[in-house]
Amino acid sequence: MKRGLVSLVVLAIFGVGFAAGRYRAPAAIAESRPGRAILYYVDPMHPRYTSHSPGTAPDCGMALVPVYEDESPAAEPAVRVSAGMQQAMGIRVAAVERAAGVDRLLVYGRVAADETRSYRIDAGITGYVRELSDVTTGSRVRKDQWLGTVSAPDLRSPFQGYLVALDLLARSKSAGDNEAQIAAAEATLDLSVDRLRTLGVSKAQLDEVALARRIPPAIRILAPADGFVLARSVTAGQTVDRGRELYRVADLSRVWIMADVFGREAAVVAPGMPATVRVPGRGEIAGARVSTQVTPQFDSATQAVRVRIDADNPGYVLRPGMPVDVDLHVGGADALLVPADAVRDAGLEQLVFVEPVERSGVFHPRRVKTGWRGGGRIEILEGLSSGERIVVSGAFLLDSEARLPHAGDGMAKR
Repeated sequence: MKRGLVSLVVLAIFGVGFAAGRYRAPAAIAESRPGRAILYYVDPMHPRYTSHSPGTAPDCGMALVPVYEDESPAAEPAVRVSAGMQQAMGIRVAAVERAAGVDRLLVYGRVAADETRSYRIDAGITGYVRELSDVTTGSRVRKDQWLGTVSAPDLRSPFQGYLVALDLLARSKSAGDNEAQIAAAEATLDLSVDRLRTLGVSKAQLDEVALARRIPPAIRILAPADGFVLARSVTAGQTVDRGRELYRVADLSRVWIMADVFGREAAVVAPGMPATVRVPGRGEIAGARVSTQVTPQFDSATQAVRVRIDADNPGYVLRPGMPVDVDLHVGGADALLVPADAVRDAGLEQLVFVEPVERSGVFHPRRVKTGWRGGGRIEILEGLSSGERIVVSGAFLLDSEARLPHAGDGMAKR
């Protein structure tokens, strides 16, 4: 019994001691220095956490540290790196300069067939496919090339009407009928032609029927233009209903590139802007330009602006569905530009590491406001001035060092 009572007393003493160790008085936390105004408070273990009032850090329970108005606004501690360590880590420093705006904006796109050069061949009448050519998906075809034959029992009547209309017009002209009679005969012929075209009869076959004056046994399916077969949807002997797709053909001498542009970069894209399309590993395809026919469309799913680029396709290198790189040729005014590797993205803020002239080897993180990026460079809107020295290579190592304790030689936090 006594032994249990002693144990409870010991545990109570330890509990009180632990609570006393964890407790920190707010007055001590908020201790300020006379004559200096406090801007805000930071978590000493995770400086990205700030507060406008004193207290304790929510993650570790440590007292928040005041930051004064005459101190660096960057919450992260500066990092000192010896010359030898800089060389070993590949850290390189360069002066910030103003330069011409980014002249190339890299975006990624996908090739699509030009809708104005695409053709869908449908069955105009219910029937069956008597025979097909050896043309398949991917084959190159010429205009009026034979693709297949479709037979139907309802073909004889419209072809007969077409031959009658041809004879009527010929007799009207040879008999010297007046203009009204000839016009009526021509209208009858036009109606019969429209009916046959609706059934899928090509102009070439109509000319053949007019010359031979004989009703054909089937409709000959012909390629509507030079191009490539994007899809073949039938087989020989298959029964097809009216409206069924048989083939899709596209002229790929000119194609569309559908590219997504994000954020501020979308604001610099303008209709008619020249571009260069590149297939990875195949070089450049010249002659591309942002379309002037349609305005960019916003995609709510990806939060991107979709831009259509019209591109020439010499050698038919570009095929529908192919992913490509697109360089948009953007001209801009002089701006403060830094290499993309110099800027560390910290979520809601961006940082660069600045080396003061009077303190070589000491790097201070500084918040900056960035503009749009391209060509491996980023525009700096706020936070840097021309001539300041920043880390342009190896900034990610300094960023990691600023976040974590370091016990090695040659590198220390200030």
